[in-house]
Amino acid sequence: FSGVWEDKLIGQILTVGSGKDYKHLSNGDIPVYGTGGYMLSVNDYLYDGESVGIGRKGTIDKPIFLTGKFWTVDTLFYTHSFKNSVPKFIYSIFQRINWKLYNEASGVPSLSKSTIEKIKIFIPSKHEQEKIASFLISIDTRIEQLTKKEELLQQYKKGVMQKIFNQEIRFKADDGSEFCDWEEKKLGDILDYIQPTKYLVKDTEYNDSYTIPVLTAGKTFILGYTNETDGVFENNLPVIIFDDFTTANKFVNFPFKAKSSAMKILVSKNNNIKFIYEAIQMIKYEVGGHERHWISKFSFLNIFIPCIEEQTKIANFLSSIDSKIEKVKKQLNSTKEFKKALLQQMFV
Repeated sequence: FSGVWEDKLIGQILTVGSGKDYKHLSNGDIPVYGTGGYMLSVNDYLYDGESVGIGRKGTIDKPIFLTGKFWTVDTLFYTHSFKNSVPKFIYSIFQRINWKLYNEASGVPSLSKSTIEKIKIFIPSKHEQEKIASFLISIDTRIEQLTKKEELLQQYKKGVMQKIFNQEIRFKADDGSEFCDWEEKKLGDILDYIQPTKYLVKDTEYNDSYTIPVLTAGKTFILGYTNETDGVFENNLPVIIFDDFTTANKFVNFPFKAKSSAMKILVSKNNNIKFIYEAIQMIKYEVGGHERHWISKFSFLNIFIPCIEEQTKIANFLSSIDSKIEKVKKQLNSTKEFKKALLQQMFV
């Protein structure tokens, strides 16, 4: 296509509709949406067709694409009566608008119809909009497929781990013989802990061009990257970075520096550290109090473990699933970055 995109006020190409209360309606199969997405289903609809939802109050900067029969609550505007404009294309435009610039309240963020209608946007011909929308839909479909694939792999790993650590699934030796029974042992008997004190990073200025990751206690995990080469922990890898009995614990098999002295570095005593890490994720604990007390509390917790040979087979099996999950994650992130870059170039 050629030619200049036209500048239009939003109010010139569509109508902004108001959401309504749904409490007088009965249960049904028509979805009700608010600023956070789907809420419940009712027996009547406010609109039938493609639309873009815009937050009126609260979350005003996350437009959502709606299609089919739906109802929106009074905190979510919906759009209709499109004039020479394609809803899916408008959704892409709305994702790039800095809605917070149009906030009309000092407290809870708010928008009004009149404000939205006066915002200027640039759009091409309807035919070009349709082409762009179709292409973006194909990318969104790819993102949805990869997201679903990652979820299914995560569910599969969770399910198979449940069976492995309940000993419903047992592995066999290479010659087909059975391994010995699992034994109950204290975590403190199979893991040593190391305080990260001498591995702490000194410089708080991080740069993505540096190569040594700085790990921290908590879900952030990799805080940034440093160029400090002295005091890098790498002698006893792989290890477990222990913060508490939550998803904050991480399996680490690369050299690193540490930011927080609150975490512990757990090293295996003649066991497969990957197996132990996965076993820890399965512990149901009710210890109460401070959740980072490794020595006084968690080192005394018991787990069942097999011989080192079966540990290794289990660890390798779970690692193969992790590799598939990581591959899908990279594909998903790459596709999202591609879409982001594409939108940046398309709507510049």
